[in-house]
Amino acid sequence: MRYFKSNMEKLVNQEPELKKRLKVLMKEMELEKSFALKALYHSEVADSGPYMKQYQEIDSE
Repeated sequence: MRYFKSNMEKLVNQEPELKKRLKVLMKEMELEKSFALKALYHSEVADSGPYMKQYQEIDSE
């Protein structure tokens, strides 16, 4: 499974918890949105993360 910014943006828009975490990451770590999305991908999606199945569903569309 590969990281795609557009898929991650769709997932964040579908999941309110991820949207909150994205905002926190951007504020606390002073990250640009693209870097914060990639960090969220690695912490919440990759390697059997809690949102992996939802990401795969988006990826298969």
